[in-house]
Amino acid sequence: MTQPGDKPLSNTQRAVCALRQMIFDGTLAAGSDHLESELADRLGMSRTPVREAALMLEGQGLLELRPRKGVRILPVSPADMREIYDILTELESLAARRAAERRPDDAELARLAQALSDMDTALDRNDLEAWAEADDRFHLELVRLGGNARLSAMVMLMSDQVRRARAVTLFMRPNPVQSNADHRRVYQAIRAGHPCLAGDIHHQHRRTAGDMMVALLERYRLNHI
Repeated sequence: MTQPGDKPLSNTQRAVCALRQMIFDGTLAAGSDHLESELADRLGMSRTPVREAALMLEGQGLLELRPRKGVRILPVSPADMREIYDILTELESLAARRAAERRPDDAELARLAQALSDMDTALDRNDLEAWAEADDRFHLELVRLGGNARLSAMVMLMSDQVRRARAVTLFMRPNPVQSNADHRRVYQAIRAGHPCLAGDIHHQHRRTAGDMMVALLERYRLNHI
């Protein structure tokens, strides 16, 4: 819902949001093919914004545009996820170091602290979906605090694929108690102004998370998601 003064979403932006949600919830299944006209009918809009949205989602690795054949929804393979985590690990660790170098005050760290609190609350309630949402906020805010717009843009290109894989593996993984502890240590290192410590903790955290994600995808042969 838009607030007073907010600029309404364009048709292309609405199409991006709708198509992404349909991919994530399985309405558009991995490996399935769809004509642009079909998708336009589903969304109740013309083909132009649908094609523009498809181009954007292709850049995020969620689908493939094929000449005269429409779009194909791409799966996420264990190999894809390993490559993505290799890159995210380095980028986010750099962001953690840069954030610690800046020594943000408590006001600047408020959203990071709130995400931590929400993750703890979600685990207390055994609400893994709420935990995943708060975890996303923590990582996005960490990257923002790094103060590098290009780094943020690169992370955003890969974040959707990580969310998509995690949506399937979320209830197969151990309870993420250690993940919360890692996040809190990263927060404390940033707050105390220890760049190397913040980067090292986050690097190990992301490396462990990536290894677990790939192992789950391989073990349960979930490369069709």
